[in-house]
Order: sequence, then structure tokens, then C-alpha cells
Amino acid sequence: MVSCVALIVAAGRGHRFGAELPKQYLELGGRMVLSHSLAAFATHPEITGVRAVIHQDDRLLYDLAARGLRLLDPVPGGAARQDSVRLGLESLQDNPPDYVLIHDGARPFIEAGVISRAIAALKDHAGAIPAIPVADTLKRAEAGMISGTQDRANLWRAQTPQAFRYKDILAAHRAMAGKELTDDAAVLEAHGLPVALTEGCVNNVKITTKRDLELAAKAFERPLMARTGNGFDVHRFKEGSDHVWLNGVKVPHSHGLEGHSDADVALHALTDALLGAIGAGDIGHHFPPSDPQWKGAASDKFLAHAASLTAAKGGRIVNVDVTIICERPKVGPHRPAMIARLAEILGIDQGRISVKATTTEGLGFTGRQEGIAAMATATVAMRD
Repeated sequence: MVSCVALIVAAGRGHRFGAELPKQYLELGGRMVLSHSLAAFATHPEITGVRAVIHQDDRLLYDLAARGLRLLDPVPGGAARQDSVRLGLESLQDNPPDYVLIHDGARPFIEAGVISRAIAALKDHAGAIPAIPVADTLKRAEAGMISGTQDRANLWRAQTPQAFRYKDILAAHRAMAGKELTDDAAVLEAHGLPVALTEGCVNNVKITTKRDLELAAKAFERPLMARTGNGFDVHRFKEGSDHVWLNGVKVPHSHGLEGHSDADVALHALTDALLGAIGAGDIGHHFPPSDPQWKGAASDKFLAHAASLTAAKGGRIVNVDVTIICERPKVGPHRPAMIARLAEILGIDQGRISVKATTTEGLGFTGRQEGIAAMATATVAMRD
């Protein structure tokens, strides 16, 4: 799998904005501006890590903005944005990614499609940036008077995230240190490598002024939309255990379930359902079975992580429904405990949770009592 780290640049002080706090830490739709940017990348299935570059005085603010998200530790920035980007890139040297995306922390409305298109372009190009064509007529001026009209035929408005092959953009930033360039694409261009354009989005605005923030806040006046995700998982039985874990509850049984973690098939299905509802990939992306730290891990951590991502994206869990498919053990006696445990993990009322069980009438691997399957559905209310 290609590794791709998102570098979120948030070390600016926002002097032009004129607020007591840097603009990236101001409230927008019930969360900090930076929280929206961090969550967009932390939940994207093609992003393998997210690191913010922050001002050394802002760590407490950053911790509030990053709450509930699994991110790489932030690093301090430099005197100028270009210095901050270089420092962020250098912080990745010990475990260098294949690709890196560089994004402005004050662009809270970045869409998943914009991210995916920029990443896809790196298969054929050293760098790529999202952009939208200039639609307005452009005028040149002198002393407040029009001096000419600029042809807009080949002009584009650059956005972020700007995507690069890691080794190329690191070398370019080091070579261009001390030279003031307008963006990271210009750094790579000055280093002699071409940069491709990908389709941007008109909503991907940067918060620069108080008016920008006021207009951005109107986006949160739209009604919530229901989003639904599904999950399915299977685990086979194994010898040498006297219980299985189902929905976070220890259920006595003649066999255990085989898996890298505790093999809680129901929690795995529900985690995938919740991640699916918010467009955040699957459980294997966030908790790869190849990672030894998840060996024998309690699966409630996986579901709690999915719930945190949902909240970080401004979502509210409306209801969840889990169906366990097996001949044995019997689920009915443990259903109240399972519902209570799911309510505790997800932080929602028990009335929003359904746990059911069924058999396959002796058919298939579950009918032969070779293992257990589970399927789940989750509904989340959130704004587009």
C-alpha cells in the first residue's frame, strides 16, 4: 500500500484576521476551524497519517482541536509558512512516506474527492494541486484606474492540499530555503519539476478575514442529512478457550474465536458500519492486522475510535443495528448486557441500539458451527 501523510500547516498567527486567537482556533459550526481540516484527512481512507505543524505557543489549543482523533504528534513551525512546511517535511524523515499532501489548516471545507484526485495524479506526476479556473474578468490597475484587461483563458486559482512525492518536495524545499515563494507548487517548479492541475472545489475556501468566517458559518445552517453505513465480519472458532466476545460482552462457550484482536465479530461489523457512514474507509485501514500493537486488543477500542471520528466530523449517531449469525452460543440471554455495553462505548441512549441474533437453519459455515458472522447498520446525521 502506498503511504501518504497529510501535513496540516497551522503555525500562523493570523495578524490580518485581527482576533485574539489565531483564526485556525476560532469556532466554526461548534468546532474549531482546524478541527474540520484535521478530521477531513484523519477519516480519508487513502491517508495513512496526519501531522500538524503548529506554533510552539499553541499546543493546548491544538490538543482541543485534535481531540478524538488519532494523529501523529504535532511539530513546531518556523518564522514563515515556507519554513513551517520544510520543518514538517523534515519531521517525517525517520519513516518517510511515498506521498505527502500539504494543506492549509484554515481551509475547513476540503472534500474527500479533492484529496483523492490529488493523490491519484501522483502516479504520473511529481506534484499536483487542486485548482479551479478563474471565472471573473481580471483588470490591471494603476493609481486606482484600469490600465488594461488580463486574458483569463489559462488562469487558475490554486488551492490545497497540494500533493507531492515526498522525496521530491523535501529536496525542493531544502534547495529553495531562504527564497520566498508563494506556495509549495512554486517551490517544486523552481526546483525544475512540473506540477499537474487537478479538479478543485469552489467550497474549498480559505478563512482569511472575519467576513470569510461569517460566510463559512452559514454552511452550518443547512439541515442535517442522514447517512447510512453497513458492516459485515466473520471469525472462525478455535480450540483452547471457554468464551467468545460479542458486542463487548464475554459470552461463555466451548470455543473461542480466532483473530488478530479479541475477534469480537459484532464490534468489528459495527465499526465498519460506522466508518462507512462517514466515508472513513474500513477497520483494516485504521487498525491494520499487520500491526503488532493490535494483537489481542479489545475491540471496543476500534468502535470508540469510529465514534470519535464521527463526532470529529460533526456527525451524530442516530441509531445502530447489529445482527449476530450463529447456531451457538445463544445470544438472547446476553442481549441486555450487549445493548448497555454498546451504549457505553458509543455514548448514546440504549433506545437507539438494536441487537438481534439469527441462525442459518443449519446451512453454511455458521450452520456447521465453524464460526460466527455478524452484520451491522449505522445511521449518522451530519451535514454534507
